[in-house]
Amino acid sequence: MRTEPFDFDCADGRRVRAVLDRPDGQARAFALFAHCFTCGKDNLAATRISRALAAEGVGTLRLDFAGIGELGMAAMPAGFTVDVEDLVAAGAHMVAHGCAPGLLIGHSLGGAAAIAAAGRMETIKAVATIGAPFDVAHVLKLLGPEAEGLRHGETHCVTLAGKAITVGPGFAESLKTQDQAARLKALKRALLILHSPVDQIVGIDESTGLYLAAKHPKSFVSLDTADHLLSKPKDAAYAASVIAAWASRYIDGMTTPLPVPAADGVVRVSETGAGKFQARVEAGGAMLMADEPVSVGGLASGPMPYELVAAGLGACTVMTLRLYADLKGIPLERGSVEVRHEKRSGETPPDVFERTLILDGALSEAQRGRLFAIADKCPVHRTLEAGARVITRATPAMAAPEEEEHFAEMQAVCETEAPS
Repeated sequence: MRTEPFDFDCADGRRVRAVLDRPDGQARAFALFAHCFTCGKDNLAATRISRALAAEGVGTLRLDFAGIGELGMAAMPAGFTVDVEDLVAAGAHMVAHGCAPGLLIGHSLGGAAAIAAAGRMETIKAVATIGAPFDVAHVLKLLGPEAEGLRHGETHCVTLAGKAITVGPGFAESLKTQDQAARLKALKRALLILHSPVDQIVGIDESTGLYLAAKHPKSFVSLDTADHLLSKPKDAAYAASVIAAWASRYIDGMTTPLPVPAADGVVRVSETGAGKFQARVEAGGAMLMADEPVSVGGLASGPMPYELVAAGLGACTVMTLRLYADLKGIPLERGSVEVRHEKRSGETPPDVFERTLILDGALSEAQRGRLFAIADKCPVHRTLEAGARVITRATPAMAAPEEEEHFAEMQAVCETEAPS
């Protein structure tokens, strides 16, 4: 899993801080996570669930709602309606960057915001709530009666879950005008409600209101002994695994295992749409990402192109060493290669691959010398030194080369051209 910045601008000019947790390989789907009232994108529940979903193949965006995300500062939430607008803007930002969210997840008041935002987000197919209230104004009970009676210019301060919260009169009014029952009735998305029966912040009865108001498909899962903030890692991991399994029924692509490329001798490279340079490489039945460093606009999510060339040289070298050592009875326990590429101005050719061999085993100096000599004769080494032609076609040639051609070339080198 890797985490990358994903900040975006809202219509009111605010810059929203967000991060995207991506799977190591191709994402099966994307999700958007809304944190709880006193939390932020970096709190334990948000981080653990987002990363657990990434481990399940679901790339997940988590953002800081206005007024909450500044660490070390007294929080002053902007209001429920602003949270909803931020979720809608976050979804649009994900669509624009090729990672449209199909799943919307909300924790506590973030769950209520997710229900309110889902109807305005076309790509959302499923909504999951964790410890969410049915009555949005439930939060006012936590803040005390003073919060409800605030007048213009007044504020109310309270400590919740160890965090100082300051609210103004607009915050209370935004909560009291929400009709969640009507939204649930018109949701037209699959709904999963997760709640703990021992939740001391938002009681289990709130989940009953959500379930009864919603139409099918709807599901309920008990989080048993979990607390409201999912402070135990196992509770967050369980919630994430349940959400991923449940959502796979409703989101295109999640029910299909990640495709395994055909081992047909052709290397396929295609843009992923993530970042500026990230490319998906399919070869030999395996997949990996190629990319560029962050300093030039990439995501640093995989090797650079010249590093892939160096990898080919290194791989061919260790294979040739192994083949030759076994053929000649040389006690090579393990061969390793380090390859570095650099461009040296004033030299011809300017591209230089510097290769370092690490040979483990009880080897004599003569045996080491023979292994060093054979390394210079590996097929990729020869190709790089001799040069190669590149033929570009409008449509890729689908005919696969003979699978044993490369191996035969290595074997011929070892048998006929290497020192004995």
